[in-house]
Amino acid sequence: MQKILLTLFALVVLVSCAEKKSDKNFVLNGHIKGLKSGTIYIQRIKDTVLVPIDTIKIDGDAHFVSEFNLDSPEMLYLFLDRGVTNSLDNNIPFFAEKGVMTLETSLDFFTADAKITGSKNQALYDEYRKVMSRYVDQDLSLIEKKFKAYKSSQLDEVAKLDEEQKGIIKRKYLYTTNFAVNNGDYEVAPYVALAEIYDINLKFLDTIQKSMSPKVAKSLYGKKLNEYIAERKKIGK
Repeated sequence: MQKILLTLFALVVLVSCAEKKSDKNFVLNGHIKGLKSGTIYIQRIKDTVLVPIDTIKIDGDAHFVSEFNLDSPEMLYLFLDRGVTNSLDNNIPFFAEKGVMTLETSLDFFTADAKITGSKNQALYDEYRKVMSRYVDQDLSLIEKKFKAYKSSQLDEVAKLDEEQKGIIKRKYLYTTNFAVNNGDYEVAPYVALAEIYDINLKFLDTIQKSMSPKVAKSLYGKKLNEYIAERKKIGK
């Protein structure tokens, strides 16, 4: 009798799990440590404006699930409306792709603590941002030095620092180009080209375009990059 009951219990669990399986091709499991109440919006950029895809109310439980169909890998944004105070630290970008992803963070350090898994594009984008942050730090350091040089009327030093800043920009553009070319099998490649180096010389964009796999070329950002390059060639820039 006990074995029969255990078997029936196991069947109930299996049926329950089957019922919970999502019929959507994208699932985001999230947890915001310390969050008691608020509203989470999953957003995408449409015509340069952020528009909501999903809205989740948090009331006591800091865990949440967002499910919807995703046509192509895409940079989405998790926005938290804390309901009490406005904060600049309330928007987490994440590179969504079909499958199950996990996003974990904390209320106190919302963007800094964000850990996102389940997406190869996201993992590559994290690597890219880590390198780019070094260039940003270097540029900020030069800005501080340049400000002090201006105050001291050290014009030769200002000119020198200007050249150093131009060098950083060149290195950023070169790194982004190499990153996109080396990762042509992933949608993050055309994304960074469009988001970070859209004004680079066309020959570099052509190189990135040729490095894209057929699958990536047909993706959301692959199509956008192709359209952008065609438009620039059309106007001769």
